[in-house]
Amino acid sequence: MTAETILPTDVAILDLLRKRETMTVAELSSALDVTATAVRQRLSRLLAQGYLQRSATKAGRGRPSHHYALSSKGRRKTGANFADLAVALWQEIRAIRDPEVRRGLLQRLAQRLAVQYADDVQGSSLEERMESVARLFNERRVPFAVDRSGELPVLTALACPYPELAEQDRSICSLERLLFNEVLGANVRLTNCRLDGASCCTFESS
Repeated sequence: MTAETILPTDVAILDLLRKRETMTVAELSSALDVTATAVRQRLSRLLAQGYLQRSATKAGRGRPSHHYALSSKGRRKTGANFADLAVALWQEIRAIRDPEVRRGLLQRLAQRLAVQYADDVQGSSLEERMESVARLFNERRVPFAVDRSGELPVLTALACPYPELAEQDRSICSLERLLFNEVLGANVRLTNCRLDGASCCTFESS
């Protein structure tokens, strides 16, 4: 488990704060029907991961009351379900008849995604950058791994990051390859694909 992994027990807190915006330990304890100590442990983890922010409100002479809310990172994490929108946008891309225009758009999309992922993909070697990509997708609950058994590392997707899109149009695989070209700083090729019956998708340096 990485430092960015959200435990299943912590998801409920994020869901509540997504709906209520701000809550105290007492309010969370009551809503979740768990002890305040358990809530504080979960809050400490989420604060350390940057998913929450805490503010203090002082009333009278007593101790300040702490309120917890989602940080911008937390809002991105909990609001990442845009499947319907993604499918609709992809259908519009498929409707573009000019192949050059379509390829240019895919390249720009890959570059835009690469910019968003840039801070999370680190390393001086191809293997280190592949490890960063694998961690990035694993944090998004999409299992990735790096196979080091050969002369060069192989980035392996154990599940498709875009299953609904891939079922409609396998050119999503081209977008994924272009994205990996950008974030890895190397040209890669799709050597195995689940859509062709393989057990996983693999990307190797070309």
